Amino acid sequence: MPIITGVGGENVHEQHNASVARTYPDGMHQCIADTLNEDPDIEATTATLQEPEHGLTEERLAQTDVLVWWGHAAHGDVSDLVVDRVCDAVWSGMGLMFLHSAHFAKPFKRLMGSPCNLTWREAGERERLWVTSRNHPITQGLPDSFELEMEEMYGEPFGVPEPLETVFISWFQGGEVFRSGLTYKRGAGNIFYFRPGHETYPTYHDATVQKVLKNGVKWAFNPMVRIAEPNAAPNVPVDAASEKIEERGPKLHSDGEEGFR
Repeated sequence: MPIITGVGGENVHEQHNASVARTYPDGMHQCIADTLNEDPDIEATTATLQEPEHGLTEERLAQTDVLVWWGHAAHGDVSDLVVDRVCDAVWSGMGLMFLHSAHFAKPFKRLMGSPCNLTWREAGERERLWVTSRNHPITQGLPDSFELEMEEMYGEPFGVPEPLETVFISWFQGGEVFRSGLTYKRGAGNIFYFRPGHETYPTYHDATVQKVLKNGVKWAFNPMVRIAEPNAAPNVPVDAASEKIEERGPKLHSDGEEGFR
């Protein structure tokens, strides 16, 4: 069975910026989905900000193995209800790949629990990405380094928690460096942040970047059955304890009663 993948995009700059529209005439989300669909192990469809519930209904997320998220101009327009839904899906076991300026996306900030801030410069400078983990599944089939002729600079410090693993480090023509490929585990879900992808440059047409996207989806996929209630916090009665115990002292809750949240 293929990995069912949703590609979520804002679809904002494509509608209002001529340069972006020329580079991605069908939208960045469609370019990414088309790339992923070149791999027979992946089945990708798109979802955009303008669709009802941003195209990310409960039913769709329940059937999604991996979600890809690109956002930039409209982070604040994303429904908090959808953010809750996406985070619940990750905690349940759905994979999530955040791209470029999605470091400021509401779900990413929620899942990281940190500011996710950085330095930046939009000057079309050359970027070299170095592989820092040759044996990682995300870097399979890649050279030790590769270049993007024009990209937006992101620089350290990057305000995120320490990752499970750093798989790419970038150097930019202006001298800055950045941790451009980071992996995380949140609940039962795998998360991959991949930095390149500024909308005015043809980054997602680059063959090596496309290889990373495909590898990233495969790494983020968790084949285990999804956790039905990732937020469950049950009150375990005394008589259900693994070892026999005697109830002592005052308490706030009766057996089986829900706790405070």
